[in-house]
Amino acid sequence: MAEAHLRVDRWWLAPTATALGLLAFIVYATWRAFANTDYYQAPYVSPFYSPCLAQNCEPMKGGPNWEIFGSWWGLSPALLILILPLGFRLTCYYYRKAYYRGFWASPPACAVAEPHKKYTGETRFPLIMQNIHRYFFYAGVLVAVILSYDTLLGFRNADYEWGHMGLGTLVFLVNIVLIWLYTLSCHSCRHIVGGKLKHFSKHPVRYRLWGMVGKLTGRHMLLAWVSLVSVSLADLYVYLLATGAFDDPQFF
Repeated sequence: MAEAHLRVDRWWLAPTATALGLLAFIVYATWRAFANTDYYQAPYVSPFYSPCLAQNCEPMKGGPNWEIFGSWWGLSPALLILILPLGFRLTCYYYRKAYYRGFWASPPACAVAEPHKKYTGETRFPLIMQNIHRYFFYAGVLVAVILSYDTLLGFRNADYEWGHMGLGTLVFLVNIVLIWLYTLSCHSCRHIVGGKLKHFSKHPVRYRLWGMVGKLTGRHMLLAWVSLVSVSLADLYVYLLATGAFDDPQFF
């Protein structure tokens, strides 16, 4: 009987680790999204809950509270906003590769045949919806702008006085830098910046920006993972503060 493939290395480690990592985030994010509690501790608001779009949000002084859904929304307010960053990451080119291999074994790895008898790619529902990634990119930019504002608010103390910096401020600063790097490293961003240009010499500014974004795109996989970890840690930090696990250490 012919071998299914010629790989003799532990090719299954990478997809297994990917699946476990994504599963851990899914479990954590689902718990926090439905918890509907412990997501605000002045001056920090969890990135899973910002902006607040319903009246059942905790009062966040100075934060982006847009109660456009009114009082009829009775579920966690996180469910109203998480669809944007979730859609951006679900349709991301790297994440598609990651969870196709990790969860569906399509294919399990390079040079390893997939177990499915039929392959239709992304030509049918629901996978054809992956093509809206370019539009979710704009939603990702909007979310990054809002989280940047939340990070700015982190330079206040618990009494909302400006000119302060705590450990949470650093946590949010690291997170927003990684969020922006991941967002700008998106392949759709690279196409927007330099796509459809026939002569780079006639567009030197766009060419330079295209080159800069291209360097980030080469690290898209790394940025996808570290930003996923950072946004989870930012939410966890707010949760620990809100539950009284410890007080936010202040630097000045």
